[in-house]
Amino acid sequence: MSAMEERGELAVAAAPGSSSSGLGVGPVVGGALDAGQGSAGLSGIQEESGGRRDASGPEADADAPPKKRVRLQEGEAGKLEERLYSVLCCTVCLDLPKASVYQCTNGHLMCAGCFIHLLADARLKEEQATCPNCRCEISKSLCCRNLAVEKAVSELPSDCSYCLKQFPRSSLDHHQTEECQDRLTQCKYKRIGCPWQGPFHELCAHEVDCCHPSKTGIELMGILDEMDQSHRRELQLYNSIFSLLSFEKIGFTEVQFRPYRTDDFITRLYYETPRFTVLNQTWVLKARVNDSERNPNLSCKRTLSFQLILKSKVNSALECSFLLLKGPYDDVKIKPVIQHHVFSNDANETEYAPLPISDSVECNKLLAAKNINLRLFIFQIQK
Repeated sequence: MSAMEERGELAVAAAPGSSSSGLGVGPVVGGALDAGQGSAGLSGIQEESGGRRDASGPEADADAPPKKRVRLQEGEAGKLEERLYSVLCCTVCLDLPKASVYQCTNGHLMCAGCFIHLLADARLKEEQATCPNCRCEISKSLCCRNLAVEKAVSELPSDCSYCLKQFPRSSLDHHQTEECQDRLTQCKYKRIGCPWQGPFHELCAHEVDCCHPSKTGIELMGILDEMDQSHRRELQLYNSIFSLLSFEKIGFTEVQFRPYRTDDFITRLYYETPRFTVLNQTWVLKARVNDSERNPNLSCKRTLSFQLILKSKVNSALECSFLLLKGPYDDVKIKPVIQHHVFSNDANETEYAPLPISDSVECNKLLAAKNINLRLFIFQIQK
């Protein structure tokens, strides 16, 4: 009995040992379990990494760091118009063209303002105008408009300068002048002295509270007098032109200013017309840039001045009024100004008078042209 009990105790005592050493079953089973868990964990990691690769797309580099992959995706998903700006911009001012787009023979783009400015600068320097990118020759005959780029630029979005919303460039002007509720507007009582300026959505509230409609008659008369003086000056010009048209001897002709250079050590650009006949007399017109300034190409402000020269010999003084207007095929803006001079053999040249063009942009248009075509009217005053 005691022997059997001893065998049982030995068996019980041996049981723990058998699981760790007996036939090696314990370690194998434990290793199998550990292996099973390890394989399950590895497969989970592989599935997770595979899922990440799928989420990053086929173009993303799996070996790249995560931040670099995110940056790459954001760059690829950037706005198309932002990438087009650098492609469609003017090669001179690096801004998107607002009107016509010209291109050189190699396809480089220039907005109309820069194109005209390059031609005008070349005329002042007595050089051939060239493309700032490839240095090929440019002129109005060598360059052409790029209508496809003009259409593409007109469809690109642009921010409204008032409400900051985006609109196609083709409709932006209409929005800013007619539709935008934040556009700058003036009070309808501006004509009687109201200086208010503000957003359009505040206009109605201001006009209800505006104090100018309640001005006294004396205050309104002072404002109306200023308006009458401005109107009177304009009316006086047109009345003068109408009175000149009633003269007996009137002559007009188309004149063409051609560019020339002086014989000085530092040559200067000037313009002169061929001789022409008006009122049975021979005349010549001359013009100069910035009053013969030494380097007019370095100046942002450019002007043209002209003088009328009588080439014929006269027996008596010839009193005339004359004015220059734009030619029939030019789009330059010239304000009519009446000049007056008494011509004689001793005083056959008028003083240089400014050509009444609106601004330097219009002057550049004239300088960029091969010739300047205008129309001259001469009215002989009978005594």
